Amino acid sequence: MISRIDLRGEALPEGSALRDLLPRAEFDVEAALEKVRPICEDVRHRGAAAVIDYGERFDGVRVPGLRVPAGELTRALDELDPAVRAALEESVRRARLVHREQRRTTHTTQVVPGGTVTEKWIPVERVGLYVPGGRSVYPSSVVMNVVPAQEAGVEGVAVASPPQREFGGLPHPTILAACALLGVDEVYAAGGAQAVAMFAYGTEARGDEPGCAPVNLVTGPGNIYVAAAKRLLKGRIGIDAEAGPTEIAILADSTADPVHVAADLISQAEHDPMAASVLVTDSEELAEATEAELKTQVAASKHVDDRIVPALAGRQSAIVLVRDLADGLKVVDAYGAEHLEVQTADAAAVADRVRNAGAIFVGPWAPVSLGDYCAGSNHVLPTGGCACHSSGLSVQSFLRGVHIVDYTRDALADVAHHVVTLAEAEDLPAHGAAVKARFGWKVPKTK
Repeated sequence: MISRIDLRGEALPEGSALRDLLPRAEFDVEAALEKVRPICEDVRHRGAAAVIDYGERFDGVRVPGLRVPAGELTRALDELDPAVRAALEESVRRARLVHREQRRTTHTTQVVPGGTVTEKWIPVERVGLYVPGGRSVYPSSVVMNVVPAQEAGVEGVAVASPPQREFGGLPHPTILAACALLGVDEVYAAGGAQAVAMFAYGTEARGDEPGCAPVNLVTGPGNIYVAAAKRLLKGRIGIDAEAGPTEIAILADSTADPVHVAADLISQAEHDPMAASVLVTDSEELAEATEAELKTQVAASKHVDDRIVPALAGRQSAIVLVRDLADGLKVVDAYGAEHLEVQTADAAAVADRVRNAGAIFVGPWAPVSLGDYCAGSNHVLPTGGCACHSSGLSVQSFLRGVHIVDYTRDALADVAHHVVTLAEAEDLPAHGAAVKARFGWKVPKTK
């Protein structure tokens, strides 16, 4: 059901040589670019009509309008299962606690007497938040996108989620209910690359329906076509990341419970047939026990044939055997998982040595599922090894740091000769002249 990779022989290779030995899903965003390019261009020129046409083509339903009526949002929340509402409210409460602490404050540094640099954090004006549809329903992704945007102080928040045929062309009602719960009233029945293009270019008003104003930033996970549209339109819009197939890596030793390990591998595999489930361990006994548990637990699971088995049996999933935990740490750092569980003796100390992971879950009582919903952390995380250079979604994702430079005449005079010297060293004399002009073209002498 799941392959093995044995790295217990010679010393581990370094860098890309080690990464090449590890399992990874194929995710060719570059190839998808050519498919989404004409879609995005069509949306640019035809606006809402193009988005509606592509919704009919890809989602199998033609919507009368893109904007979800306010009454439908209210109705979805009123009809939401009380237990689901309570769970969402707790998820929101915990997410707000964590993300509120991420707010940045304005800070002024006095460089010299009369010369200061202030770093001011300004939220982007308007964001488009993408919530996937497809195989599963993700109200949790509404929470993970909306909460940090709101805590950052973003004024304009719009959500897009694919139209669903079974709900008359509206996004799933649980998605709508989550939006209503968070006070988001601008929601669009649009999915895929066309939704990203809608956010990037905006759409015109149609009859009584207002258009979608262009946004500054698009965030949220999606399929390969959403990722490709983000790549294509980056620059016109800011993006959080190009999300690939979801991943879990578990670093475990002989103290780990194979029942927990197997359950956590399966929990990620049920997302998608391309989902990656990777166990890294120095215990062959744990590997064998986990394989046995996988057979037992998979047989009792839902989504077995269409998701779980293809994911576990795919090239992106494996049990990786290492000589010791030191090598295990090298492997998980090379892999750079979206989600990394550490199930070892002294797990907190081991987790503290990890450098590359989107989020780290410490010990047997912090499964990835907790982070997906109610830990307070964000589940929009870097995939495909991008954790070595990128962070997950946070309040910081929605803020821009702006430097405000304020110098007096004396403070400029004190450093003018350095500015002129450096300008001339770079053969940019006009840069120096801009300073000289303020002093009658004669640079003041230093004190």
